[in-house]
Amino acid sequence: MILVIILAIASGMALSTQAAINGQLGEKIGVVKTALITFGIATVITALLILFFEPVYASNLLTVPKWQLTGAFFGILYLVVMVASVPRIGIAIATVSTILGQMMMSMIIDTQGWLGNAPIALNPWRIAAMVSIAIALCFIYKANQAERNH
Repeated sequence: MILVIILAIASGMALSTQAAINGQLGEKIGVVKTALITFGIATVITALLILFFEPVYASNLLTVPKWQLTGAFFGILYLVVMVASVPRIGIAIATVSTILGQMMMSMIIDTQGWLGNAPIALNPWRIAAMVSIAIALCFIYKANQAERNH
């Protein structure tokens, strides 16, 4: 379990690095072109991973519930918004805003048991975590504002 958490933290670090790189690229070639390049390269790498490492599954794209294929649209939304927002508001605010949005939606999905997930009760610890992230966002925003005023 700890290893999975460490890997999730590492993937978050990769997303922030990707946001920084893509934000700069988006300023030079455009937001949508940057998204296309990112997804194009990701498609090639993912295809190679599937070819060489993916085990065979009983289901395929033709047999899974079609609503499960909509997840890709959320990835596009995330990438385009990050590419457009990072140059304007900075990596930290964009990332923490994204994390706060993830926390809010994940708490709703968890407590309601939506999308085939087992329900997880909302409790004071989960609420405190979400409030902490909201406070972190406020602090980072205030720090950025103070820096701009100097």
